[in-house]
Amino acid sequence: MTSRTKPTTLSLAAAFEAEQARREDVRREREAAERRQQEQDLERAEELEAAIRADALFLADKGLVLDRRRYTVSLDHVDFRIAAYFEAGRASVTAADKRTTLPGASAPRKREQVDTVAQALDVMAQFLADEFR
Repeated sequence: MTSRTKPTTLSLAAAFEAEQARREDVRREREAAERRQQEQDLERAEELEAAIRADALFLADKGLVLDRRRYTVSLDHVDFRIAAYFEAGRASVTAADKRTTLPGASAPRKREQVDTVAQALDVMAQFLADEFR
């Protein structure tokens, strides 16, 4: 003997509610992942800032001013700016010339993408060495 079970009644309203709940869960997880990534990016910027700040005498000797604005760590000189911007787990390191632009504006001449704080520090040092040839 086979037992027959009554098929589940299809319901548009129930399917709609389930889809709404699924989408809400996906949205919440996406927002949580984005927050975690932003926290990691901020921690990496803070780590780079601390490493550079430890060389305060070197900065003063070279006429560099260290600044951090959220995810960006920059070294400013009267003639150039070198900055590392952390986003989505990577850092974009740029070097910009202030000598050939309007005051307050600086167009990046060099750009390199890196994956770690140590790599960002190395690229910033390379760009700095290029400026002080």
